[in-house]
Amino acid sequence: MFQVYILRSLRNGHLYVGITNDLPRRIGQHNEGTGGRFTRAQGPWELRYSEEHPDRSSATRRECLLKSAAGRQEKMRLAGTSPE
Repeated sequence: MFQVYILRSLRNGHLYVGITNDLPRRIGQHNEGTGGRFTRAQGPWELRYSEEHPDRSSATRRECLLKSAAGRQEKMRLAGTSPE
């Protein structure tokens, strides 16, 4: 199983979308500063949303949608934030 997840920065409210097959480990990496360049500079992070997918392919498609301009409103709705 893979999960698509949305994190919210406690520092500035920015949202981050990612995929993983081990959500607790990945959130820990983001908060420790080893999760990636963007999350390293914006943390700490809180989990706002996650959903399961049966395979990496479907999770990647969903991640791409949420990261796109067309998926921006849905990402914000799922994360429980209002448009900026």
